[in-house]
Amino acid sequence: MPKLGPVSFRVLVARLRKFGFSGPSQEGKHPYMVKGSLIITIPNPHEGDISIDLLTRILRQADIKREEWISK
Repeated sequence: MPKLGPVSFRVLVARLRKFGFSGPSQEGKHPYMVKGSLIITIPNPHEGDISIDLLTRILRQADIKREEWISK
């Protein structure tokens, strides 16, 4: 099975949009993306990639399986 790797903020947002999320929007400290009644918090844009650990937590919050993420 292929492994997850670090991704940039731009790639994260683009891939989440493929899964039906809209945004990102921001009203507080962190941006978020919405899909129906599901709201996920994403990290602020910054230099460097989003770590595998943080990506795993975001995918769990978004109810996206690793296999789905890798195959899209």
